[in-house]
Amino acid sequence: MSKKTILDVNDLSISFGDTKSLAEVIHGISFNISENEIVGIVGESGSGKSVTAMAVMNLLPKKKTRITGDILFKGKKLLAEDPKTLRSFTGKEIAMIFQEPMSALNPSLTCGFQVSEILQHHLKMTSAEAKKETISLFEKVKLPRPNDIFKSYPHQISGGQMQRVMIAMAIACKPSLLIADEPTTALDVTVQKEIIQLLKEIQKDTKMSLLFISHDLGLVSEIADRVVVMYKGDIVEAGSTYQIFKTPKDNYTKALLASRPTLGVRLEKLPTIASLTDKSFVPKEITTQQRALRHKKIYTKAPLLEICNLEKKYFGKAGLFQPKSVVKAVNDVSFKVFEGETLGLVGESGCGKSTLGKAILQLDKATAGSIKYCGKELLNLSSAEIRKLRKEIQLIFQDPYSSLNPRLVIGEALAEPMQVHGIGKTKKQRKEKALRLLERVGLDENYYYRYPHELSGGQRQRVGIARTIAIEPKLIICDESVSALDISVQAQVLNLLNELKEDFGFTYIFISHDLAVVKYMSDQLLVMNSGKIEEIGDADEIYANPTKEYTKKLIEAIPKGI
Repeated sequence: MSKKTILDVNDLSISFGDTKSLAEVIHGISFNISENEIVGIVGESGSGKSVTAMAVMNLLPKKKTRITGDILFKGKKLLAEDPKTLRSFTGKEIAMIFQEPMSALNPSLTCGFQVSEILQHHLKMTSAEAKKETISLFEKVKLPRPNDIFKSYPHQISGGQMQRVMIAMAIACKPSLLIADEPTTALDVTVQKEIIQLLKEIQKDTKMSLLFISHDLGLVSEIADRVVVMYKGDIVEAGSTYQIFKTPKDNYTKALLASRPTLGVRLEKLPTIASLTDKSFVPKEITTQQRALRHKKIYTKAPLLEICNLEKKYFGKAGLFQPKSVVKAVNDVSFKVFEGETLGLVGESGCGKSTLGKAILQLDKATAGSIKYCGKELLNLSSAEIRKLRKEIQLIFQDPYSSLNPRLVIGEALAEPMQVHGIGKTKKQRKEKALRLLERVGLDENYYYRYPHELSGGQRQRVGIARTIAIEPKLIICDESVSALDISVQAQVLNLLNELKEDFGFTYIFISHDLAVVKYMSDQLLVMNSGKIEEIGDADEIYANPTKEYTKKLIEAIPKGI
C-alpha cells in the first residue's frame, strides 16, 4: 500500500529582483514527500535548497520575489492561500529548524519563554500549561537541567543545547511536516550525531514527515529514506538513498560523494567536480611506504616548535561571597611540531584547540609553560619582537569574510601585510606579487579589484590563504579553515593547502572538529579534551587503533555513509 503524499512541489520557479530585472534562482523543480517519510535535499551553497524550504514556509520577501508553479500541502495550494491562513499553518502544521540557532533565537528572551509563546499562540494554553509542556519538550529533546534552561538566555547555553531548544520549539505543536535546514552545520561530530539520532527518534515517535537539508551527503545517508540532489537551482538527480549513494548517475552527485575525505584510504589529491569531468584524472593512493619515507625525512630534523607544560587560565569575576572562578582552557600541554609536518589538532568545542593556537601566536598570552620557536622562547619576547615573529607564524582564519576588511578591494588586502613586513620595495612590486598569489590560489586577475562581498565563501577562503602566504611564513595555523565550506569547495581548498605545502615548504597546525578532514591532512594527530591532551601519535595509527575512549567516541561519531 503506497503512502499518502503530504507535500507536493510542482514545477516551482523562484526569481528575485524587481519588475525590471528578475534573476531566476529555482528553475521549475518538482518533488514530493509522503507521510512518515524523511527526504534529504543535498547540494552546495547557492544550489537553492534553503530558498525552496523558505518558499514552503512562506518566508520569502513578497515585494522582491516572484514564485510560479505549485506547492501543495495536504492538497491545499499554499501559494494561493491568504497570509492569515498561512500564518496558522506555519509553526503548527509545518515547522522549521533553522541553520543558526543563535540567529534564530531571540537573545533578549529566555529559552523557556520562546517555546511557551508558541504553545500559547497556536494551542491556546495557559502560561502554567505552556511552562509544564515546555519543560516536558526539553526533556524529550534530552536537554540537561530542563528547569534551568527554561530560565536561561540563549547565550548562556552551548551551540548543541541551542539547537535542541530550536528542535523543541519546532515540534511543540506536533507538526505534520518538519523542515530541518542544515541543523548540524557548525556542531561537533559527537553533538551532530546526537542531533541526528534525536531527529530520527522524534520522527519515529510522532510519525511526522521530515525534509532534511544539508550539503553533507554522509549525514543525509544516515537519516533519509529518499534523496534529492540540487545544483544551481535544478534537481540533477533524485532517488532512494541507497540508489543515490551506490549507483549515482549524475557527475555532480559523483563529485559530492568523492570529494569527502574517507577514513580508509589516503589520497594524494581529493576528487573535485572539475577533476571528475577530466578523463585523465585518476585518484592516487598514498601508500604506507611513501608515508614512512616522508616521515623519516621530517622527523630526523630538530623540531620547529616545542610546547612544554603549557597552561592558559581564565579568571571569572569574584562575587560578594564567592572567590574568583578559574578555568584552565589549556592544561599542561606538551608536544613538538617539525618542519614540513602537518600536525592535526582535534576535539570538541571548548576543548582548548583555538586557545592553544592563540597562545602559540601570542594573541592570548599563556599563563605558564614554554613555547619555543626555532629554539627561541616566545613567552619572553617584547612587543616589537612579537611583531617581527608575525612574519614567521601566520593564521588562516575560520571565517574569511569577517577577517577581510569590507572596504578594501582584494588586491589592497593582499598588499597591506606585505607593506607592513617590508616585502616588495614599491607599490608596483607588491601588486605584481598579489596578482601572482591570486593566480596561485586559482583566482584570475579580475579578483584583484573586487570587494569581499562580491566573492563566494570558497573564493574568500582562497583570498585568506593568499594573504597568509603573501609574507612567506614558515608555520601556518589553520583554525577551522574549511569548516564552513561546502564539501566540493572544501576539497579544492584542502588540495590547495597541500600543493602550497609542497611548493613552499610550509608547516601546518591544522585545527578542526572534523576528524575525516584532519586525518586526510595530518602526519601526526593530537586529540584534546577539556584542555588536556588525550592522545598523540601517527594519524593513521590513532584512527586504526585509538587507545582512549574519548578518541573512540569521536571516530564513531563520524558519518560513515552507506
